[in-house]
Amino acid sequence: MRLPFDTGVSTHVETSPRSAGFSPARLDRITAHLERHYIEPGKIAGCQLLVARHGIPAYFRSFGFMDRERRRPMRDDTIFRIYSMTKPITSVALMQLFEEARFMLNDPVARYLPSWEHQRVWVSGDGDEMETKAPNRPVSFKHVLSHTAGLTYGATNHPVDKAYRRLGIQRGPGETLDTFVEKLGRAPLRYEPGERWMYSFATDVCGALVERISGRRLDAYFRERIFEPLGMTDTAFFVPPEKQERFAANYQRQPDKTLKLIDDPETSSYLREPSFLSGGGGLVGTTRDYLRFCEMLRRGGELDGARIISSRTLELMTRNHLPGGQDLTSLAIGAFSETANEGVGFGLGFAVTLDAARAGTLGEGDYYWGGAASTIFWVDPREDLVCIFMTQLMPSGTFNFRGQLKNLIYSAID
Repeated sequence: MRLPFDTGVSTHVETSPRSAGFSPARLDRITAHLERHYIEPGKIAGCQLLVARHGIPAYFRSFGFMDRERRRPMRDDTIFRIYSMTKPITSVALMQLFEEARFMLNDPVARYLPSWEHQRVWVSGDGDEMETKAPNRPVSFKHVLSHTAGLTYGATNHPVDKAYRRLGIQRGPGETLDTFVEKLGRAPLRYEPGERWMYSFATDVCGALVERISGRRLDAYFRERIFEPLGMTDTAFFVPPEKQERFAANYQRQPDKTLKLIDDPETSSYLREPSFLSGGGGLVGTTRDYLRFCEMLRRGGELDGARIISSRTLELMTRNHLPGGQDLTSLAIGAFSETANEGVGFGLGFAVTLDAARAGTLGEGDYYWGGAASTIFWVDPREDLVCIFMTQLMPSGTFNFRGQLKNLIYSAID
């Protein structure tokens, strides 16, 4: 079934709640909820929500402002910073190369990243007094795809994170994927590979592996193997001049609960091509484009004749890969993530709801992720459902948009 978003020309979306199996009246409670609790009190400047089931858009609304300072209303074709919603795209890209037998999941990544050949694991101490040891096993492709590699984000005062800062490990201007992974290979691992879970730079490493294995720059690979086949016309690592007027402002919630503009769409660094192509969080895009990606996932890896990945590979990616079938409660280190821990597992690029009762949510069996500016998506194979929520509010844990929207959406299914 072709979607109303197919052409990339019209931004009008025909919705049909009843055809998608929803009660229109119950589904429309979403509108009142978002307006009353978020838009009217100014908790967010604006947002956008799309719900589709069986490939049929059931709900699509744009709320508030994309740029509050200039009073620009949220457009249906607004371009958002999707941050860590880049991660599933990068993971699919790397698994395309898995399908070509370019690597096995248990292969060491040092096969393509020579600077990782002699990694060490932190044991104790700090700085010159740090004690390390050889890892029990090398970091594998499975480890970087599932955030169990022993990497971190370098943001705390832990000795390993301090080592990251001494080595200058960052994703900013002047850095490249090559210099990034070379530095990262010299840093100690936070824990034994495969034994814990920690949200980290791992998916940026996946992006570097896509480049090393394919011989293509990450942006070119994405464009040729994912974006063009799916018709994702507005997804990229930067916003070109002709699309700047559609680029949203980004805000941060202050301690006094007001919004502060932290990235102006007219002066943003996203208006220039970056030196560092972040597979972990570098993309911008539209709801329409991300729907194309999610619909491909919902249909088992294919959309409108474009086979992106096989259904068998996707099934493998969306299984829980945490050791012993455990959830994140048992294995996660650190509080920073785009998911809660109880009843949630992690696959190869996606979180997975293992137990709805433990997770305290609806949608058991779904897979999902989110971004730092409070963007979220999920795909629910059991309900044949896709949901995409876009806004630009940091930090992402400010409000439980995912939980609230799940209550509203699932209770509207007839």
